[in-house]
Amino acid sequence: MSTSMTSSSNPGPLKALYDVPAPAKLNLFLHVVGKRPDGYHLLQSLFILIDWADTLHFERREDGALHRHDRGDALPPDDLCLRAARALQQASGTAFGVDLHIEKRLPSGAGMGGGSSDAASTLLALNRLWGLNWSRERLLPIALKLGADVPFFVGGRNAFVEGIGEILTPIEVPELRLAVVKPAVSIGTKEIFSSPLLQRSESVAIVAGFPAANGRRSEDSLETDSPSNETGSLGERKGSMSSDRQTQEILVQQLYDGWGRNDLQAPAEAASREVSTALEWLQTRYENSRMTGSGSAVFGIVRPSLNAAQKTDTVTGPESNLKATPEGEFQELPDGWVGRMCRSLTVHPLRGWAED
Repeated sequence: MSTSMTSSSNPGPLKALYDVPAPAKLNLFLHVVGKRPDGYHLLQSLFILIDWADTLHFERREDGALHRHDRGDALPPDDLCLRAARALQQASGTAFGVDLHIEKRLPSGAGMGGGSSDAASTLLALNRLWGLNWSRERLLPIALKLGADVPFFVGGRNAFVEGIGEILTPIEVPELRLAVVKPAVSIGTKEIFSSPLLQRSESVAIVAGFPAANGRRSEDSLETDSPSNETGSLGERKGSMSSDRQTQEILVQQLYDGWGRNDLQAPAEAASREVSTALEWLQTRYENSRMTGSGSAVFGIVRPSLNAAQKTDTVTGPESNLKATPEGEFQELPDGWVGRMCRSLTVHPLRGWAED
C-alpha cells in the first residue's frame, strides 16, 4: 500500500491506496425484539468482524470523476461504493475523484455485510486519499444514510447492536475460529422479514445479550458493567463493555452450547432446503451451527483444545480432516457452495484511518 493502515496521520491527499481490506461480519446471535411503526424490525445482535474480506484499490483523479472497475463478476451499476464516494464528495466539496477497483471475494446474498463493508472501507479510504482527515463522528452520518450496517464497519469494533442496526456498543470478544459456509442459494431480505415463520424473541437481552456466566438459566441475561448508558452520536454508546478473559470465554462457550439464536433462520430454512443442509453439514463437523444475518451463510464455532505437549491450540474433531487451501478456503464442498475457515478480528484493519 502507499501508506500505513495503522496510523490516521495524513497531512494531505495521496495518489493511490492499494490492497484496502473490507472484512465481513457475522451475527453470533440475532434476536428480533420489536417492530417500529414504519415497518422496520427492531433487532438485538452481536456483530463480529472476521478475516474473510473483499479487496479494494483507489487511485485519485483530478477531474472529480468517480469510476468503478470490477475485477470479477460485474456489480450493480450504482453500488454502495459509488454511492459512498459520491456522498463523501458532495459533503466535503472536494474537487478530487477516484478510480475504484473492487476484487469481490465475499459471496453476495450471504448476510455477511459485504456491500456495507465495501462502502465503509470506501469512506475510510477516500477520507485519506482526498486528504480530508475527517473524524469518525463526521463520517458516521454519511455511513448511516448508506445502510444500517455501514456504521458498524466505520466504527471498526465488535459490537452489541440494537435498533435497526444503528445503535452500537463496542464489546470485547475473545478470538474465535469459525467455519463459514454459504450454499448456492441466496434469499432476499424482504422474503425473510415478511415470512409468517418470523418469530419475535420473548426476552430482551440486557446490554451485551449474553447469558450469565454464573449458572443462571440460559434465558437470563448478563448485566455487564458499562462505563455509561449515555448515547453518543447516532446512538453509539459511549465507552465499551469489557469483562475478564475467563468470563468472555465462558460466554463464548455458552454460545457454542446453543444459547441465543438467529430469529431469521426458520424463515430462511423454509425458503430453501439448502440452508438446512448447510446447517446440518456444519453441525456434523463442529457440533454447532447457526445462520448469520438475513442471508444464507451459516457458521460453526470451532472449539479448540490445549495440546499439552506443544502448548498450542489445536482443533479437535472432524474439522481436522477437512481440506482447505492455504487461504483457508474449503476444497470439499457441494457444487455452488463457498466456504472457508476464518478467525475473528479484534478491530477493523482500517480502524486508525479516522480519528475518534
